[in-house]
Amino acid sequence: MICFGIDPGIGLMGYGVVRQHGGDLTALDYGAIPTEPGRPVALRLLDLFGELDAKIKEHGPDVIAVERLFFGQNRTTAEMVFQARGVALLASARAGLVPYEPKPSEVKLSVCGNGAADKRQVQGMVRRILNLERDPKPDDAADALAVAITGLSLAVYDR
Repeated sequence: MICFGIDPGIGLMGYGVVRQHGGDLTALDYGAIPTEPGRPVALRLLDLFGELDAKIKEHGPDVIAVERLFFGQNRTTAEMVFQARGVALLASARAGLVPYEPKPSEVKLSVCGNGAADKRQVQGMVRRILNLERDPKPDDAADALAVAITGLSLAVYDR
């Protein structure tokens, strides 16, 4: 089973593709899709959709997971990130998949065993779980791999 994990963002959208074969998890691909600051938001969202759609088609996942977002203070940043999340949901629907939408605390709990783990702990555990030589970079890609690992866990419970 292959899960495509997405960490939504307007400046960088993290993605991570993880394959589960028996008890083994393997990272097939990961990275972050950048957009150009200063470019109109609508065009940045279009850029994200095009790149994300192509990556999803390339990997043909069985499952997609998109991290659910929670924001407190900065409404402008939150609005743009929520718009980017909408792009991720649209790309998922275009692939014919209804995504799992774990909360950040659920992702941290799934990967680290602690829903309050910090970024470094998540990166380190993703490296260990996927048997990578080094912590995945950027943070957005590590987060997306963690989301993919969580998506695979959720999919197992649905079967």
